[in-house]
Amino acid sequence: MNSLAVVEVEEARARRVEVTEDLLVVELADGRTLSVPLAWYPRLWYGTLEERAQVVLLADGTILHWAALDEDLSVMGLLLGKRSGESPESLRKWLGARKKRGKVSQTPPT
Repeated sequence: MNSLAVVEVEEARARRVEVTEDLLVVELADGRTLSVPLAWYPRLWYGTLEERAQVVLLADGTILHWAALDEDLSVMGLLLGKRSGESPESLRKWLGARKKRGKVSQTPPT
C-alpha cells in the first residue's frame, strides 16, 4: 500500500540574494542557502552586473524582483526547481528591446 504524507511547510522567505557570474544564490530566513544555475533564468543571465544587483525582496521575502530586467521569481519556485517559463519568442523580443537601448548582454546560456 502506498501512502503520501502531507507536510505543512512554512512559506520560505529570502533574507539575502546574490547573483554571481553563473549562479543565483538565495539565503533563506530559516538559515538554508539555495543556489541555482543562472542559465535557468535568461533575463538574469543577460542582465548586467548592475541590473542583477538591483534585486528587491517583495511580499515579506517570498518574491525576488528585478525591475530593470522585468523579472520576478518566487522563493518557492526556486525551491521546487522551476526554471524560467518564458517562451523563446518573448525572450527574443525582450533581447531586441535591450539591444535598442544599448544594454550589453552575455553569450547565450548553455
